[in-house]
Amino acid sequence: MSATRQKLLQLTHAAGFQSHPMSVTVATQSPDHALAELDAARAGTLGLIRGLSAEDLERVHSPIMSPLVWDLGHIAAYEDLWLGHRHGGLELLRGDLAETYDAFETPRAVRGEIELLGTRDALAYMQEVRARTAEMLGREGLGDGTVFELVLRHELQHSETMRQTLAIADLLPAGEPALEPMGGEQRWVEIPAGPFAMGSEPEGFAYDNERPRHEVEVDAFQIACKPVSNASWLAFAASGGYERREWWSADGWAWRQLEEIAPDPGIAGADPDAPVCHVSWFEADAFARAHDTRLPTEAEWEKAATAYAAPGTGLHAQPSPGGDAPADDSAAPSPALHCLGRVWEWTQSGFDGYPGFRAHPYREYSEVFFGDDYRVLRGGSWATHPRIAGPRFRNWDLPQRRQIFSGLRLARDAR
Repeated sequence: MSATRQKLLQLTHAAGFQSHPMSVTVATQSPDHALAELDAARAGTLGLIRGLSAEDLERVHSPIMSPLVWDLGHIAAYEDLWLGHRHGGLELLRGDLAETYDAFETPRAVRGEIELLGTRDALAYMQEVRARTAEMLGREGLGDGTVFELVLRHELQHSETMRQTLAIADLLPAGEPALEPMGGEQRWVEIPAGPFAMGSEPEGFAYDNERPRHEVEVDAFQIACKPVSNASWLAFAASGGYERREWWSADGWAWRQLEEIAPDPGIAGADPDAPVCHVSWFEADAFARAHDTRLPTEAEWEKAATAYAAPGTGLHAQPSPGGDAPADDSAAPSPALHCLGRVWEWTQSGFDGYPGFRAHPYREYSEVFFGDDYRVLRGGSWATHPRIAGPRFRNWDLPQRRQIFSGLRLARDAR
């Protein structure tokens, strides 16, 4: 390892994963920079599983989640496919594993039933792929950097997915989840009617579902300055929130009855003033109805977050160069939205492509999920790496899912 790469790795890993979503997208200018960032992401992945037994890594902790050892093999296979094979022109290191670690060929429901690499072999596979990546990047360079960024962010996203599994298994590292009290009274801010530019700009890295940028007209609305707290959620439950049919959609009520849903067990023991977490879309929708409010649309959320985010959230529309401080907001409206990025925030919108959408670099990233079956979440969570969190990034999941670190922020029509 070169001295430059070693120094960059130390600096990047020191910044590493933060519990607050500062925007830290740094332009990668050399293979040494790229490898330092890849190695820092890998250090984070391996740090998550440090101290876990092979049994913890290899068993199924939840039917809706992968064994952790599958995630390890998948991270390696994805890097080998995109950086080694498609960018560098190499044969796959383990072509026999391609289907096993393809997320669509091998869905979560079967990953605990098929033969996977054991812990030791999965870790060796990750190391062998990374060694080939280092050699290839030194020879071929980064190109325009798109494939590198795709692979880096893929591993960073899996660190959050793995944390979801660890949370279910009660195996999260000490100090996690990092959800602090919000402080202050809940307030509302009115966002005026008018158009805004929704989606990511043409330049720089963005996922296909964030483009093309397009103008959206939004009616005036009000949005809560903070997410809903644990205390508010427990009050909702105590007032019959899980028994009163009139507060639930038809699909939500059917799910609640079938699964005998109650509040997530972790809510009662959490800080009352911290954002509520592990809430499904069905539950979030019922909570909003019970309070004569609603979930914001995706367009409302993005307009509010890009123009009215409080400094320091990392969710500004224009992060500063280098990403180590918020952009200058002197010309922006008075900040009103606080605590962005602590929990994913459900919107009322289904997940679909923007007008003129084009799948890139493969349709399975976004397009296969389009439609009303999936609902959009925005903002990031305490477990989202800073490189991922941003005001244009779109997450999505099924409305019954609450393994994600999800909460809600209320909205209502202008009064």
